[in-house]
Amino acid sequence: MPPISLADFERDALETLTAYAAIPCLSPMYDAQWVANGHIDSAILLLADWARARSFASADVTIHRLEGRTPVLAVTVDATAPGAGTAVLYGHLDKQPPLGDWSEGLAPFVPVRRGDRVFARGVADDGYSTFSALLAIEAMEAHDVPHSRCVVLIEASEESGSPDLEAYLDDLADHLGQVELMVCLDSGALTYDRLWVTTSLRGVLNVEMTIQVLAQGQHSGSASGVVPSSFRILRQLLDRVEDAATGEVLVPQLRAEIPAEQVAAAASVAQEFGDIIARELPTLEGVELMGASAQERILRRTWYPTLSIVGIGDVPEPAIAGNVLRPATTAVLSFRLPPSVDADVAKEAVAKILTADVPSSAKVTLSSWNVGSGWVAPPLAPWLAAALNDASQQAFGHAPGFTGEGGSIPFLASLARRYPTVQFVATGVLGPQSNAHGIDEMLDLPVAVGVTNSVITVLAAYGTAGARS
Repeated sequence: MPPISLADFERDALETLTAYAAIPCLSPMYDAQWVANGHIDSAILLLADWARARSFASADVTIHRLEGRTPVLAVTVDATAPGAGTAVLYGHLDKQPPLGDWSEGLAPFVPVRRGDRVFARGVADDGYSTFSALLAIEAMEAHDVPHSRCVVLIEASEESGSPDLEAYLDDLADHLGQVELMVCLDSGALTYDRLWVTTSLRGVLNVEMTIQVLAQGQHSGSASGVVPSSFRILRQLLDRVEDAATGEVLVPQLRAEIPAEQVAAAASVAQEFGDIIARELPTLEGVELMGASAQERILRRTWYPTLSIVGIGDVPEPAIAGNVLRPATTAVLSFRLPPSVDADVAKEAVAKILTADVPSSAKVTLSSWNVGSGWVAPPLAPWLAAALNDASQQAFGHAPGFTGEGGSIPFLASLARRYPTVQFVATGVLGPQSNAHGIDEMLDLPVAVGVTNSVITVLAAYGTAGARS
């Protein structure tokens, strides 16, 4: 079967993908007025119209809506192979905010193509997924390759931690039916020379912490030395959860033993690719990275708990900073959790530590929690292991790579709980310089084509062998 070419992708998908890229469909966490603004609706209608224009023997395209929740697009393509169950292909259409000023000539919602790369917010994370999933199935039917029943499920709240997804999984449980294969197209790649399969994902625990000491700000000449600084109290509370000298997370409930097979896998990747994690980071000259070796840096990114302060509030910009003892300081704490840690247990432990015996009896408020457990891939069935090898060899010319990822995809943990025997393939296009969540987000078009062709190989193998495994 001839694979999908770059020219095919350009002809059938690129115009609509570019139109999607221009829509500022921010995730609800970043756009509280998302309903009124209508950008998520615009994006899902665009993708649904494109899906309806595809050529399938029998398919249904439906936008599902639950009261008070972001919509979900479900494209159900009926089976052409007998006996197999359902394959679910997952992606999302909501986007991260711009983050900051993009490089010269680039802007978050003005798509720009440079060579075989497209720059815009959401093209790689995760706008391409709808196109790859449906083009793969369409190509199979065009070349008479049997496939199972497929449901392409595109949600619109993933960048907010998928708070709406569980409700849709409940609502669509009967429609999804006997799910046996899950293909997630929202993950990463260490290189662009092969198909990378994700073996684990870290969990996430975000919380907005506000420390208040005054009803209103006071001149520092009259209040400092008497009223405790809210920023100093923030520092003291942070020292309870993180060692400031080493970056080690101190909360036992946020740590986990790394499985031996994950340690061995990290060693294998480091042996083949060297210090691949360090190479992809735009570190300033002279900055010393954490981790003593390439192997340890891989594990630090995939299995270590970490704390990042991703936002600060109640702090004036330097240009308008006066000599004022501020009434409060707000910090957004973002913990990454090892894949095997229960995020709800971690939340309870962090909340207790940050609110017990607060220095100077300052008022501490914890709000806007974003809690999601991580995920560890189950063992691959023999048919799927063989299919992934064939997929990567045929699409990229190399055997597949297997590695954990440092990010979070709450949907996988949700589906794993619901379907404990399901086979998972988590993969994607988020490789070097893809800049997901950062400025200058980029989609490498040949890699998107390679992933699409890999999906064809996996679905073809499942259509003939998956139901019997």
